[in-house]
Amino acid sequence: MKLTPKVFSVFLLPALVYYLTMVILPIGLSFYTALFDWNGIGQATFIGLGNFKELLFNDPLFWQTVKRNLLFALFSMAEIPFAFLLAALIARFFRRGQRIVAAYFLPVILSAVVVGQLWQAIYHPLSRGGLLNQILVLLHLDSLTRAWLSDPNVAMYALYFVALWQYLGYHVLIQYTGIQNIPHTLQEAAIIDGANTWQIMRHIVFPLNIPFFKISLILAFIGSLQAFELIMVTTGGGPAEATEVMSTYMYNQSFLNLHYGYGSAIASFLVMFSLLATFVLNTVFASLEKRYDIGG
Repeated sequence: MKLTPKVFSVFLLPALVYYLTMVILPIGLSFYTALFDWNGIGQATFIGLGNFKELLFNDPLFWQTVKRNLLFALFSMAEIPFAFLLAALIARFFRRGQRIVAAYFLPVILSAVVVGQLWQAIYHPLSRGGLLNQILVLLHLDSLTRAWLSDPNVAMYALYFVALWQYLGYHVLIQYTGIQNIPHTLQEAAIIDGANTWQIMRHIVFPLNIPFFKISLILAFIGSLQAFELIMVTTGGGPAEATEVMSTYMYNQSFLNLHYGYGSAIASFLVMFSLLATFVLNTVFASLEKRYDIGG
């Protein structure tokens, strides 16, 4: 069958309908609901931009959640150069690197609930047999033991580490795929010309892998902004709201405090923030791709 534009549109239609009903429509409803003072059940009162005004100018807790999300994103993005280096080493020294990459990828396929329960057990206080604290005691580092998820000063950083552990393999897979797509003839020609490993990495592998860096960075940033399951399973936003992020704050406001309109305003802000971050990252990488003449 000839793939004409009409036939192509027929195949595209189911995915388009699904995207409109499951993504665009809920986003539109969130923006609409954010204009009301509503508890999710009773009569809604139209207040215009009142929820957004309260959110942006009179809610210091919200800006704390934004700060934690940004730190989450920065930690996630800082992981990607390490993932690239790891992928490059696997591609360089292992003929069947796919198996090693698959081993790193295993935590990614685990449910967030399973990961949360696992690390809860690891982070338990010493009195409850927490694995991490027991290891510290064996190493005679008793002064470092603590209730990791109950200490407001360290709870969020403990969750950052869990997210980095879980998604390292995801970015290793993306970077490894990009490195494997680089023609071997380019590297062989560079070796013949006398280039060393560092020069090949700097002038060939890294520039040609920039599109895959962009994919990893965007996914890491947006995924960090939408972090929800891990935090809800492990801490629920506590202790003392020390691990509250935008998504958990939105959930708690909407379904626990019954401020449904306010929760929709948080969701709308999160959508706009994600779109802005994606635009900025795409702009930065477009200039990098132009600089290195990738795809040109």
